Amino acid sequence: MNQALKYNIYQQHCPARLFFEKIADKWVLLIINVLARETQHFNLLKKSIQGISPKVLSQKLKMLERDGFIERQVQNTSPIRVDYSLTSLGYEVAKMAFQLKDWAESNIEKVISAQHKFDSASKQENDLK
Repeated sequence: MNQALKYNIYQQHCPARLFFEKIADKWVLLIINVLARETQHFNLLKKSIQGISPKVLSQKLKMLERDGFIERQVQNTSPIRVDYSLTSLGYEVAKMAFQLKDWAESNIEKVISAQHKFDSASKQENDLK
């Protein structure tokens, strides 16, 4: 069977939709981007991604490991340290994530400008009512 026809993301029960749900999460994209640069342990990841709570970081790491995007390696040190790194599948996703990151950083001023323009027009419209 042709792989292109096996799954159709526009179908309600297509399992590929789950990928979009997960990858659209800001924390997932940030974790993948950080790990694409280098392997990191939990606390370093937490410091690298400002604003993420330990609970959320732990949840997202488990999800990414389950989906095959990252792997964890327990270091036999005292205290025990766990390092996280991307798998080959994770590096494929990281390429797309970097493109999104670069696009967002390059275009956020245009988005903010559009928001201000929209909000101003909406305010004027509401003032006329």
